[in-house]
Amino acid sequence: MLNAMVNGTAIPVVGLGTWTLMGEACSELVADALLLGYRHIDTAAYYKNERAVGEGLRSSGILRDEIFVTTKVHYPDIAPGDLERSAEESLKRLGMDTVDLLLIHWPNPAIPLAGSIKALNAVRNSGMARHIGVSNFPTGLLAEAVHLSDAPLLANQVEYHPYLDQTKLHAACRAAGMAMVAYCPLGRGGALFEEEVIRTASKRHGKSPAQIVLRWHVQQEGVVAIPRAERKEWLAENIDLFDFELSAYEMTAISRLGSRNHRIEDFGSLKCDSLQWDEPG
Repeated sequence: MLNAMVNGTAIPVVGLGTWTLMGEACSELVADALLLGYRHIDTAAYYKNERAVGEGLRSSGILRDEIFVTTKVHYPDIAPGDLERSAEESLKRLGMDTVDLLLIHWPNPAIPLAGSIKALNAVRNSGMARHIGVSNFPTGLLAEAVHLSDAPLLANQVEYHPYLDQTKLHAACRAAGMAMVAYCPLGRGGALFEEEVIRTASKRHGKSPAQIVLRWHVQQEGVVAIPRAERKEWLAENIDLFDFELSAYEMTAISRLGSRNHRIEDFGSLKCDSLQWDEPG
């Protein structure tokens, strides 16, 4: 597994996203992923599966120090005091003393960012998280968070796939020395896999459309992809990316699909309407 080096920290460039995975099925997929070579597992308090993820981590038999584990604090809980308590509860459910990366899952316009970032730093200083970061922060809010934080922010986890141009946000992450972690990296619904540029690259390299899209992600500087998988065979497919390389022409052609600016996640549904989100790009 290749790593992205960010502020001296190695983050495996492909991880397992666990959104919607629950119970024993979640535990088994996490364990299967680790046994197949994954070393990066992503969860969140909001997913309500941290306990199952922790059980999967332990049942795999892979040493804890070999695994990069991320969890996230839900946006109603990011006020000082609440954030620290949420982190403690996540650790209890995971059965861990510390996570590798703790993120603010979504910004909350009702809670001052300065207090949230201070609390996030307190969690890091206490040892509950080795690294800290944010998720779903547009460029302006990201710059504010970086300015407010005493410790470096390691990552901004955001929706990113070829149908959504995140050029501006990617540049902002690189300028801040941060990784951009892509959730929904394969889009949703399968339409992306029918694009001619994806199908042509798939035939040329003898790889599946999903592998072409994931390879497009990991060839970009500082980008980490966390595809979700519901079947063991998808797990194996999603990390079989390191024996081929897309050409500069293929990378550019796939990136051009971002002109659609199609976003899957709805910010308004999370009551963040008062935030001034950047246009994608």
